[in-house]
Amino acid sequence: MSTLARARCTLGAHPSALDTALATAVLVCMLAGSFVDPHGPEGVSWELRTPDALSLALMAVGAAALAFRRREPMAVLAVTGCASVVESVTGEPRAPVVMCAVVALFTVAASADRTTTWRVGLLTMTVLTGAAMLAGPLPWYAQENLAVFAWTGIGATAGDAVRSHRAFVQAIRDRAEKAERTREEEARRRVAEERLRIARDLHDVVAHHIALVNVQAGVASHVMDKRPDQAKAALAHVRQASRSALDELRATVGLLRQSGDPEAPTEPAPGLARLGELVGTFHHAGLHVEVARADQGTELPAAVDLAAYRIIQEALTNVRKHAGERAKAEVSVVRVGPKIEVTVLDDGTGTDDGAPTDGAPSDGGGHGLLGMRERVTAVRGTLTTGPRYGGGFRVHAILPVRSRTDAADAVEDLV
Repeated sequence: MSTLARARCTLGAHPSALDTALATAVLVCMLAGSFVDPHGPEGVSWELRTPDALSLALMAVGAAALAFRRREPMAVLAVTGCASVVESVTGEPRAPVVMCAVVALFTVAASADRTTTWRVGLLTMTVLTGAAMLAGPLPWYAQENLAVFAWTGIGATAGDAVRSHRAFVQAIRDRAEKAERTREEEARRRVAEERLRIARDLHDVVAHHIALVNVQAGVASHVMDKRPDQAKAALAHVRQASRSALDELRATVGLLRQSGDPEAPTEPAPGLARLGELVGTFHHAGLHVEVARADQGTELPAAVDLAAYRIIQEALTNVRKHAGERAKAEVSVVRVGPKIEVTVLDDGTGTDDGAPTDGAPSDGGGHGLLGMRERVTAVRGTLTTGPRYGGGFRVHAILPVRSRTDAADAVEDLV
């Protein structure tokens, strides 16, 4: 850091000392100016003369007032202005006390708004110049009178320029701080959304496969002694379901790895193309599921395809867990105009212990319906869930066939 920069930092940290130094400098300039005779025989000349008591008093009052210019700028301007008027009307000009008024006017303009600067500046210029022209000893057109008008105008203009520069710098800092806060908030929002998405995926994978493992394990334990062949088949289904759960968990957790970590599995995300495989796992678990499709081979965006698959998966898992052992389910996927409708119905009456078929565990701590609703909302769709008349539960989702990005690309192609 340079010497000038260190000096500015030191003075900026002590504004009162800076004002006192400025007042002292102005007093020295006024004392020096009191020795100048602008109307000497040879023009401007220096003469060794002692100012009278009134001149010294006016200079001292004006300089002392400048020491408080930051605290009370308007009051300081009033004091220095009065001293300048007195100096102008008390005979031959002795000391340039108007210098104090110029500095005070500069301070007011630098700290007040532009409207106040214009009003106060015009008033100060009018009063000081008018007093010098009308009541001063010199002719009204004298150069000194015009100098009063010019210097007060310069003080007001310079102060307004300083204020504008400070406001501009502060606006840049505010915008930079706002942009930084916005980036941080956006980063936090993206992290929260990613955590929520991963939580939904983990819930769907665990809830589906672990439920199947639990059911098949129960079957194997029940028939182990009497029907070992059926128990062996059930254990095979347990092995297959657990392997599928591990694969999907590995794919989900792979998204959290860093760039230097081993590559995550490249298996595509599940979609309606794997609906038959999904229904087959529930058939093996003892749930009778009927599927009806009228989507004419519609190709869905990846996000919509995954959402439809997860909705059916979660709905059938809830049927298997809560609708009872004899419950049946119906799955339909229908293309209706620019949307595709996914419906899952069951005719269950509840679990053996009387838990309702509301898509949530009997302890009320499930997140199945909440996860489905979040998935549907994320792709700009709608979800309707509720009990059916006569028993059972209904899950109905309406999803857009095209995502927002696909629609924008289609519009660009037309243009």
